[in-house]
Amino acid sequence: MFCFQCEQAAKGTGCTTMGVCGKGPEVSSLQDLLIYALQGLSTVAVAGRKVGVADPAIGLFTCEGVFSTLTNVNFDQDRLAGLIKKTVSLRDGLLERVRAAGGTVDSTDPVVSFTPAGDLAAMSVQGEAVCLTGNPDENEDIRSLKSILLFGLKGVAAYADHARILGQEDDAIYAFVDEALATMRLEGLSADACVGMAMKCGEVNLRAMELLDAGNTGTYGHPEPTSVKLGARAGKAILVSGHDLKDLDLILQQTEGKGINVYTHGEMLPTHGYPGLKKYAHLAGHYGTAWQNQAKEFAEFPGSIVMTTNCIQKPKEDYKDNIFTSGLVAWPGVNHIGDDKDFSPAINRALALPGFAADTEKGSVMVGFGRNAVLSVADQVIGAVKDKSIRHFFLVGGCDGAKPGRDYYTRLVEQIPSDCMVLTLACGKFRFFDQDLGTIGGIPRLLDVGQCNDAYSAIQIAVALAGAFECGVNDLPLSLILSWYEQKAVAILLTLFSLGIKDIRLGPTLPAFITPNVLNVLVENFAVKPISTPEEDLKTILG
Repeated sequence: MFCFQCEQAAKGTGCTTMGVCGKGPEVSSLQDLLIYALQGLSTVAVAGRKVGVADPAIGLFTCEGVFSTLTNVNFDQDRLAGLIKKTVSLRDGLLERVRAAGGTVDSTDPVVSFTPAGDLAAMSVQGEAVCLTGNPDENEDIRSLKSILLFGLKGVAAYADHARILGQEDDAIYAFVDEALATMRLEGLSADACVGMAMKCGEVNLRAMELLDAGNTGTYGHPEPTSVKLGARAGKAILVSGHDLKDLDLILQQTEGKGINVYTHGEMLPTHGYPGLKKYAHLAGHYGTAWQNQAKEFAEFPGSIVMTTNCIQKPKEDYKDNIFTSGLVAWPGVNHIGDDKDFSPAINRALALPGFAADTEKGSVMVGFGRNAVLSVADQVIGAVKDKSIRHFFLVGGCDGAKPGRDYYTRLVEQIPSDCMVLTLACGKFRFFDQDLGTIGGIPRLLDVGQCNDAYSAIQIAVALAGAFECGVNDLPLSLILSWYEQKAVAILLTLFSLGIKDIRLGPTLPAFITPNVLNVLVENFAVKPISTPEEDLKTILG
């Protein structure tokens, strides 16, 4: 196997025997084979659109397939094999329709004629042969750019799937995913062509995040500033982790009146700010952080745990029986909630477990500072900047992870001067989310914008402030200091690049899939730089 798609790639170069995330070589090969099969489906889909044959259901399936290969989503070999076989079946059916409409597809193209082997071991061998990074004759910089595009696509696919769950779709996203998958496998692509596709990936990701924002706010209302308890109530308990608001809503509906308190974990913390979710009296609070203590937190949680999307590493044996996955998330030996979204197994398990014996108080945090909430006080913010009450804005956000060095973000926030505002989003905030930074003019200095899925909201805040000050985003007193872990972060970074946003500090380490030459291009065009130390970075930013 070879995998370097996440920040924890072994030795900073790539996992070659076993994934740091827990992914084995067989799963890695099957994921590579699934991407290859999807490239065949996308090749036919691109030909189909030229003759008016487009199938949104297949476009959605392609996104779901790509999303399934994102870090920590699907480690189940049987499910991956099933996706591969379904991909080929859909490809062949679509091929007939395209040819009937007068379209042409090269039947000798290996991705079009590919047939999966009959058993898992043989399919795994097939996967080893078609890994995108496995061509030794390809220029390493082109391979790097193709990898950036593929990993960005995985983020786009995730956001598109989240949006579709809430009724928001755009066939233009599916068309681009097909175009990119079909194109990246081609030999002889120029660096300019690869860069162009990566920038377009960023543009399309902005649209996917816009749809997701519309789905979230259209269904559950715009987030409102809300205090969230970090302790626990005595009683039976379910913990919901991941990103999916609809799954949380369904769990709250199905547990109502059953004497079960529902807690959020990790990226689900911001859901407490949505009017349509915080209305439930048994949405009891937030339990735990994210990466740093997750194994201990999950092992000690006295109820059942529902995983809605990729948010933790592979569950450990001591608490695996209490874990229930939902949607595309699948791990061997872990209970899976079906497409009918009947959470009865998780509910019954929660009722069988002891729950919390007594109330505990661990303070509270504020959430709900999405774009509507922040822009509602824009006049105050602008006035504070003009009278120098606010000197600078820091957006400190992104993914969390287990690798050492992420305490940089905690130390940075602790040292940001008291006349500066800190906006944050995604699970990286759990390094500092419970700090009391005080206020400026009655506005909290630490503003939680939401999940990584809410990056669209953060972008809209920046664009609105730039409009108010009649300048570009790069001219604002704003610094972006981001942490990354997986492929959604890659998609967001490409979105920022596509918007022309510069001077981003990225850490805790730079991606292993970016070669020195590609890094030079990013530095020259976007002034991307690695984080150094909090002291040095603050000195450079603030002077």
